[in-house]
Amino acid sequence: MPSPSQPARSKPANSTRVGEEPVIDLNAAHLTLGNAAATVRILKGINLQIGAGETVGVLGPSGAGKTSLLMVMAGLETLTNGRIALVGTDITKMQEDPLAALRRDLVGIVFQAFRLIPSLTALQNVAIPLELAGRPNAEAIASAALKSVGLGHRMTHLPDQMSGGEQQRVAIARAIAPKPRILLADEPTGNLDSATGEKVVNTLFKSAQDAGAALVLVTHDAALAARCSRVLHIEDGVIAGDTKK
Repeated sequence: MPSPSQPARSKPANSTRVGEEPVIDLNAAHLTLGNAAATVRILKGINLQIGAGETVGVLGPSGAGKTSLLMVMAGLETLTNGRIALVGTDITKMQEDPLAALRRDLVGIVFQAFRLIPSLTALQNVAIPLELAGRPNAEAIASAALKSVGLGHRMTHLPDQMSGGEQQRVAIARAIAPKPRILLADEPTGNLDSATGEKVVNTLFKSAQDAGAALVLVTHDAALAARCSRVLHIEDGVIAGDTKK
């Protein structure tokens, strides 16, 4: 992968373009896990705004809170204190059913583990969330998403008939098929060799650009993060650095 570019000057974590509503907006966000006898403070008062179309790399040591931050952005973890809004909707205290519907329509998630259903074809894996959401022409939408990631020739293949890189691209197609406003990726190349990882990353960036989605990418790879327009450094549950190009 390309070597990191020269770092730009740090800017405040709450900076967005004037007049632009952020698609991700965290204010004094705290996340504490465990019980009274053994609590762990994961996120410690994070303020962060991410605008539409931004690409954001999130770096930090293991245990710093990177993945927890991503899970909060996805609505998969509930803040202990503070506030989070996605595309202008406050989800801090939202009940699970409306939250699941909002996440389904606005957020695409790509995990390190591909999380494909092994008994379904690539086309079915991408189409089934659309069908469950009641989207008309779910298979046509899924087919277009697979073609956009270069897998038009793999639609009828099962996951175990595809390479790791192809499976991850199916996962990307599944995430982008609903045209989300937010695309979240947690170590998407962690299980792939460098050459395959490069193809997957190119697909991820292009897919986010084509959809006009904000991309938040958690990674241990500084060179990969440097491909983003903005790099966050997370240390011990706080934002220690926020660099924009």
